[in-house]
Amino acid sequence: MKVSPLVKTLVVGGIAALALTSCAANEGGSGDTSDSQLSGALTGSGASSQGSAQEAWGAAFQTANADVTVNYDPTGSGAGRETFQQGANAFAGSDRAFNLEEIEAGPFDACAPDSGLVEFPAYISPIALIFNVEGVDSLQLDAPTVAQIFSGEITNWNDPAIADQNPDATLPDQTISAVHRSDESGTTGNFTDYLAEAAPDDWSEGSIESWPNALGGEGAQGTSGVVEAVSNGVGTIGYADASRAGDLSTVEIKVGDEYVAYTPEAAAAVVDASEFEEGRTEHDLAIQLDRTSTEDGVYPIVLVSYLIGCEQYEDPANAELTQAYFDYIISEQGQQDAAEAAGSAPISDTLRESIQPAIDAIS
Repeated sequence: MKVSPLVKTLVVGGIAALALTSCAANEGGSGDTSDSQLSGALTGSGASSQGSAQEAWGAAFQTANADVTVNYDPTGSGAGRETFQQGANAFAGSDRAFNLEEIEAGPFDACAPDSGLVEFPAYISPIALIFNVEGVDSLQLDAPTVAQIFSGEITNWNDPAIADQNPDATLPDQTISAVHRSDESGTTGNFTDYLAEAAPDDWSEGSIESWPNALGGEGAQGTSGVVEAVSNGVGTIGYADASRAGDLSTVEIKVGDEYVAYTPEAAAAVVDASEFEEGRTEHDLAIQLDRTSTEDGVYPIVLVSYLIGCEQYEDPANAELTQAYFDYIISEQGQQDAAEAAGSAPISDTLRESIQPAIDAIS
């Protein structure tokens, strides 16, 4: 594996060793708050990819803090960031961090004047390519083929580009229906970022969060909409957070000379090979993923989903609740809860140590 500065701060352990205990909601980090003095409502919105994890996090946090209500609306990353900027929510979930131009432009109405942002990875997961073709349980595809399918260049399931990589599959003479997110989406951003880096000759749209109408295909709202469209369609293929793939058939992606299936461990491997973005403030921990890594066991279509809050809040109640909730989420127990509920890769102890000062700075 390539050694990078992030290796010191992001070494994700094996998922198989993690198991929840019967008292999961009350162990580790802020989860252990049986004498909690917290009260009030904490509201966030954003990435639907975090939906299952947020359900688990909210339930456990409320169990440990009986006078707190956590509301998270999985409206999509773009909507979550916009709502956070408008000050309607105390925090956002997003499948990307705010870029530097967005931070400079502002505003962030929930934050005190001149406050910086707290942004950190909280949810690491592969993005699965899911499909529904009768009689075909799995496929192997390289990046150029995936790019041509979603750009509309490859339109039939028995196209030679697909057939040559899957000699044992019985591929029908059937039109491909490529399903994409109709809403602004960090999942789309991560998926197209992979296409732009791994297949630049076949994907000219760059890394985008809003699907271009010119490419056609079928649009669906949110992660659940894409999964539903692929499940109920004929000859469909789409992309979604792997935790939502369910019983749908999935694609192994070519990395180097091998085809790699998605797993939390494989998603963690590509994060390990990546670096932090430059030009960020102390508590803004954004990652620049290396999606062209050919390290063994790397799955390159990965989503690193962030939690976003203020360093200083206009409302002290928001500061107290957000800090406590974030503290629980990055705790070992919080990450185990997400792994159990959503199949995500828990963050490492060293990354937790890097994130903790950012959360501690919230006021």
